[in-house]
Amino acid sequence: MRRIGLIAGAGELPVEFSKSAVSKGENLKIYAIKGITEKSIQNIAPTTWLYLGQAQKLIDKMKEDQIKDVVMLGKIEHYHLIYSIHRFDKRARDFFGQLIDKRAKSILEAVLKELEKEGFNPVDPTPYLSGLLFPEGHIAGPPPTENLIEDAKFGLKIAKEVAQLDIGQTVVVKDKIVIAVEGIEGTDKCIIRGGELGGEGTVICKVARRNQDMRYDVPVIGIKTIKSMKKAKSRLLAVEAEKTFLLQGDKFKELADKYSISVIGVKIQ
Repeated sequence: MRRIGLIAGAGELPVEFSKSAVSKGENLKIYAIKGITEKSIQNIAPTTWLYLGQAQKLIDKMKEDQIKDVVMLGKIEHYHLIYSIHRFDKRARDFFGQLIDKRAKSILEAVLKELEKEGFNPVDPTPYLSGLLFPEGHIAGPPPTENLIEDAKFGLKIAKEVAQLDIGQTVVVKDKIVIAVEGIEGTDKCIIRGGELGGEGTVICKVARRNQDMRYDVPVIGIKTIKSMKKAKSRLLAVEAEKTFLLQGDKFKELADKYSISVIGVKIQ
């Protein structure tokens, strides 16, 4: 029987994958990061806890556990990687030293190649998470006005270009003006900053990269997103449909309705 190894970062996505994989009868082994991965994940399947940057120990342990198929899920904040390199083991330091640049896409693609070089097979987790893919159409909150929809169309095009440059996956717009672009701070802080700069009524646009590799860094939306939008007094969330995961969907929709925040999923060709 094959064994799947999950390299789990922060958030609910690795937890949801673990539950789904176990429910499908998969022989799952989890490799979690101390201080980053949700502790509850260890209740789902056998879990090995490692410090961020223990690359050689991770590889050795996965080989010892006879892992072939590997899934990478969950957020590891970019600044954790950049500012913690001095604590990494030699394998991790050498790896980072050979990178052309430190963009998220560059790092994650290099990680996949490193895993493949060691004989592992990085796999697409989407079959286990298809029920979480953001649908197309009006999802929650009041129907958006025509002005908001026009802002969303404008913002989604900008966001797609920004994502392709691997700067971020989120932009904040208002009246067809780019108010904020996601950088190293992440989506939630970008939303808050957009509210501080643009005031009430901003539109949040979140997309995947063109030809998104579903094996890594797939965009995720959840209740923290809606709470950040409430704080920023945003009015519309426009998300690329079928390329984004929606976590805690029922609670997410409940809060969007409660805060009168419109939410739509848009398919982008």
